[in-house]
Amino acid sequence: MSVLTAAQRGDLAESMLPVAATLTVLVHGDGGPEDVHEALAGLDDTQRTALIVVLAGLVDPEQKLSTALGWVEFDEEGALAVPRWDEKRTVRALAEEQGMAADPDYVDPVAVRRYLAGSRVPLTDLEFLSVLEHATAQGVALFELDRRQGAGRNTHADRVNRLRKAYQRAGEDLPAVLQSGEKQPEFTDAQVVEIREKYAAGGTTDLELSMQYGRTRKSISALLSGASYRNAGGPIRAPRGPKPKEASRTGFAGHTGAAQAVRVAQAS
Repeated sequence: MSVLTAAQRGDLAESMLPVAATLTVLVHGDGGPEDVHEALAGLDDTQRTALIVVLAGLVDPEQKLSTALGWVEFDEEGALAVPRWDEKRTVRALAEEQGMAADPDYVDPVAVRRYLAGSRVPLTDLEFLSVLEHATAQGVALFELDRRQGAGRNTHADRVNRLRKAYQRAGEDLPAVLQSGEKQPEFTDAQVVEIREKYAAGGTTDLELSMQYGRTRKSISALLSGASYRNAGGPIRAPRGPKPKEASRTGFAGHTGAAQAVRVAQAS
């Protein structure tokens, strides 16, 4: 599937949705192994991969396993199976236990995005740092994160302080996002040139650069415009032009020629 364009992948996933729905009802009791085999017959490897992705997309990773598997009535030996309703783990927790997040540097972007939106999802320390980077770049304060999460006052500030102490005890440099409230190191001239050249090359925004370098969007915008580090070198972003005159705005809106004459006549 890696050779397909985004549009092609979307079309493929959409075409597999009816197959995924059919498999869902078959497995949940409307069919047997022969029906499943028939539903899968004729699919090539690319389609099967897309089907797996669609099926995974139908499952809520925050759903408890007791709920997700509650429909199972019989085990593999035909005996009546009683769901463990006391099972509190989620689908996501089971995936992590199986090594999905075994990489200590793994950051789940979905968890980060959902957390920022206010969903209560557990975060590793690295994922929490990613949340802070996005929040800083978007101008979202720690108390706003408290509000979105329905958490007590200073909940996020307390976690930030704990992380700072952990890094200090380990003798490691503080990540840039944990240096808020402390004097952040100045950019070197080489870094200023690098940031300005990245922006001038196109394809990146002030927000993306602020997250990449662990600074606020306001500070990156000032650097790009030359309001700060003016003599450091690199291409300085041209200032925005003046606002369009009234005639220009009127013309753009289509109020020219006869239409404008009608409006003048009606006004008189």
